[in-house]
Amino acid sequence: MPIFEDSSFYEIVELDNGDIALQRSDDKNEEPLVTVHFSKLSDAYLGAARFEVAKIMIEAGLDAVADLAEEQQDDPQGFIESSSLLH
Repeated sequence: MPIFEDSSFYEIVELDNGDIALQRSDDKNEEPLVTVHFSKLSDAYLGAARFEVAKIMIEAGLDAVADLAEEQQDDPQGFIESSSLLH
């Protein structure tokens, strides 16, 4: 079963512990698909912008997943090299 189903709706929410998460809107008891946790220092620095920053991070991740899926379609042999180097 794919993680991101076409028939599901997703929402970005703040969890009880303060983390920001992407979860299915129809099943609140299911484990979130993605969780963003900020350190106390980062949280203090970001202040009210923390939710917006987490939202942008999650959206960038979803864009990257879409790009990777497209690359896999373009390379059916699965020979696309990936790097673990973060820039």
